[in-house]
Amino acid sequence: MTRTRTTRLRRPLLAGTTAIAAMAVTAGFVANTSDSAKAATGPNLSLIAASTSITLTSWKEDPGVYLDLGTYLTAEGKPLELKVTRKSYKDPVVITQTVYEGGKAKAKALPHGTVKDFSGLPGFAEITVTDKAGKQVLRRAESFCPNNASGRVRPDAPATSKYPESCPTNPFTLGSVWGVEKGWAANTYAGSYTKPVTLAAGSYTAKVSVAKKYRDLFGIANKPATVKVTVEERSSEDGRGVAPRKHAGHGAAHQAPSAAGTAHAAHGPGHAPTPAQAAAPVTSGAGPSYNVGHGPLKAAPPALPWALKKQQAGRSMKVGDTAGRTDGSRKAPALGPQSKRPTGKPSVPNVPKPDLRSLPAYGITISDGGEDVPGKDYLAFSANVWNAGPAQLVVDGFRAPGKAKMDAYQYFYDAKGKQVGYTPTGTMEWDPRPGHVHWHFTDFASYRLLKADKKETVRSGKEAFCLANTDAVDYTVKNANWHPYNTDLATACGQENSISVREVLDVGSGDTYTQDLPGQSFDITDVPNGTYYIQVLANPENRLKETSTANNSALRKVVLGGKPGKRTVTVPAHDLVNAN
Repeated sequence: MTRTRTTRLRRPLLAGTTAIAAMAVTAGFVANTSDSAKAATGPNLSLIAASTSITLTSWKEDPGVYLDLGTYLTAEGKPLELKVTRKSYKDPVVITQTVYEGGKAKAKALPHGTVKDFSGLPGFAEITVTDKAGKQVLRRAESFCPNNASGRVRPDAPATSKYPESCPTNPFTLGSVWGVEKGWAANTYAGSYTKPVTLAAGSYTAKVSVAKKYRDLFGIANKPATVKVTVEERSSEDGRGVAPRKHAGHGAAHQAPSAAGTAHAAHGPGHAPTPAQAAAPVTSGAGPSYNVGHGPLKAAPPALPWALKKQQAGRSMKVGDTAGRTDGSRKAPALGPQSKRPTGKPSVPNVPKPDLRSLPAYGITISDGGEDVPGKDYLAFSANVWNAGPAQLVVDGFRAPGKAKMDAYQYFYDAKGKQVGYTPTGTMEWDPRPGHVHWHFTDFASYRLLKADKKETVRSGKEAFCLANTDAVDYTVKNANWHPYNTDLATACGQENSISVREVLDVGSGDTYTQDLPGQSFDITDVPNGTYYIQVLANPENRLKETSTANNSALRKVVLGGKPGKRTVTVPAHDLVNAN
């Protein structure tokens, strides 16, 4: 099958060394604007190098060297915690740091303009490379995501980090939490947000330092890390390894639907993820997994040292920890599906419920039907429905013997995590198409192309989904789960012989699909040129019980032009978000 696609770069959603989730700590968290803020304390941060020397490879088939130099930012005393938010798409992105005064957490506002998006601290790491003669051959600055692949730097550090393990790049992200746990270190390598450099085979010296504005902001000593670098040139034909696929540069992150994440597509045969799509530093040992229609799954965590495994095996739960309810900073992992259908009378109790919200469409482009549907023009796009909470969306499907569909039920829980009600909510159907091969929950969302007068003109055929937490949309909302459980569709959406399936959309996370296949994208072959709106509509049949249904619809303006076979689409900025 030949399909026309463009790719959008995105960091993988979340990865954790355990399934334990973290919640935003809101108690006692107030803006720190008083004069006493001068006494507030933060972490002791240092830049270190894991090794004094490193070997980097330049492949003949994919020339260029990626400067993963093994330098890390460490936090001691207190964790480095940053909250990045925007009130709306009409407001700029702002950042605060969590500091401590008298043992209480306070929010310290950082200067306006410190960040422009949610991908990290821009220009944080400054790198210079000199050759054997001492001549400078490279100077560059790179962004730093505090949630980068990280690890402990001392044995008495917390066994797990409560912070997420990547920085979101969905253009419509609303809130993010970045952090380096105390006693931990985060890789300063910019990963997929950086481009390779041209360095001939030979010996070099790399010096990495923290930019002065960040040293002043966080009180980091001016102590650059120096690493001896050996560059070797290799070929995939020399028997010593396989050349990596090409990385996409940072600019590719703002181009169209994603084979790598913000979109649920291009993960079938012939569309293996590139290292850039993986977006994990090489030193993390992480590797992504992919599913058709969805973004990259969480990367594999680095192997735990034997000492940590031993410590975890013998460690008892902390005071206040119980199944499903922990010390206030974490939540227990999601439960598996029920073994049998619920019994008793269905009810919708007065307990917290999910709040499904739609994001405006993005990754919008023109495609064709390829060899399967020649002579057609399609409008492809990415769409996300997320859960603003304060409760998870939990849906179980149950299959009667011999039936093609499952009956679906939504579950409700009290504040202690006890199931207190359920209600029928439609069906689940098996999708046997290559790359899917899992159970879809029907009527979760729908997509419509509306005329300028907001009346429907074309409807997408895609309305059934396997729910997965692919995008961290807002991790600052109440009960946001920083380590969602079901990012892996292979475990979240069942097998053909499954008797029951549980699908969960966690608080703070969203599920992005790319509508780029015929029958899913909009057929615009006979649609006149002009102004239209892509509508993303959550819970279209109102079968799911929510906190509110007033925010289920989102519109994105597009302008169609061109001629048959050469249609064009212009995507105006959505308030301050200028991403197609």
